[in-house]
Amino acid sequence: MNITQKTKVSLYHGDCVAGMKNHVAPESVDIIVTSPPYNLGIRYNSYADLKDWNEYFDWTAEWAKEAHRCLRPDGSLFLNIGGSLKSPLLPHKVVDLLTANGDFVLQNTILWVKSIAMPEVDPTTKVKVEKQRGHYKPINSERFMNDLHEHVFHLTPKGNTQLDRKAIGVPYADKSNINRWGHTGGDDLKCRGNVWFVPYKTINRAVLDRPHPATFPDELVVKCVKLHGKNGSSVVMDPFLGIGHAAYASIECGVKEFIGFELDSVYLDVVQEELTARKYLFEAHQVEH
Repeated sequence: MNITQKTKVSLYHGDCVAGMKNHVAPESVDIIVTSPPYNLGIRYNSYADLKDWNEYFDWTAEWAKEAHRCLRPDGSLFLNIGGSLKSPLLPHKVVDLLTANGDFVLQNTILWVKSIAMPEVDPTTKVKVEKQRGHYKPINSERFMNDLHEHVFHLTPKGNTQLDRKAIGVPYADKSNINRWGHTGGDDLKCRGNVWFVPYKTINRAVLDRPHPATFPDELVVKCVKLHGKNGSSVVMDPFLGIGHAAYASIECGVKEFIGFELDSVYLDVVQEELTARKYLFEAHQVEH
């Protein structure tokens, strides 16, 4: 066992709707960080990501209902969902669906920026140039621009969940502003805001290094967990675990417990192999129906 591990890790193989219903008590989860399938034809190992849209939205409402049942009244659901160039309204349709019946309130909208062009001075020529930071897959199109961001919707049961904004705060560039505002408390940290630049690591061997086609970085999850706060006592859940980035990030944050559900046994094997390689303890279960 890794002596730094503080987190109880429970992994479940099977459908997350049945899993949450049968294995997670009501109002027992503090933080849900997840990224469900987008229904955009992504090539998963076994899941067919091209449902009829009515079927997809019915299924979305079904898993969201169970997620709401599991979440504490002051909990947070951080929902990462991206659209496509041909379906740009998908993220907004999903969040409209989750808030329509009053179960969730959209408390914050976070833009996850994967790549961005930034000005900098070339150290050799001293000329200001723009340099692309981060990575993206370029498209060949005369109509669309490369899509470099996704949404992370912060949904809460009542819209009044308190956050620890300075847990992911950034220092003031102008230190004279530290005491200018009464709410700063004299700390050299200010709210990061809702635009987060979190690039992917460069992957040269996609099959070996990234066997799942649609992952999010550990750092994105770490920011969500720290922002919610109460990290040492939090229970974190990911209903769509994939290859386990939410699990690794939760252990890094030292949360009390992590619960993950994954339908695909191949992806779940990757998670268990990685946890074993890091010498972390975990419990593996089969979802009961």
